[in-house]
Amino acid sequence: MKFPGTCIVCNEKIEVNEIGLWAKGLGVKHEKCAEVNELQCIVCGNSAGCQQCEFQDSCDIPNVSQFCICKKCSEEKDAFGLYQKSTKKKFSLINT
Repeated sequence: MKFPGTCIVCNEKIEVNEIGLWAKGLGVKHEKCAEVNELQCIVCGNSAGCQQCEFQDSCDIPNVSQFCICKKCSEEKDAFGLYQKSTKKKFSLINT
């Protein structure tokens, strides 16, 4: 890394001269975090729970979008409203 950053997977700092993987418009990941087959919840930012997901057998995690929601957030009173708000905030070009 030429500049410090924050990993979009684990939210930990990535320091200058550390190896990181960067994608324009997406952000940067630690090299070790790029190997993790787990998505973040679009609402709370925690693990989406891929290993316990009902769609685990048919989901292609490396190629799926970042629109997953964890079980806890999906059970909130206004889950759809929270989902819409988070999606609009993280992906402002999307009209929700």
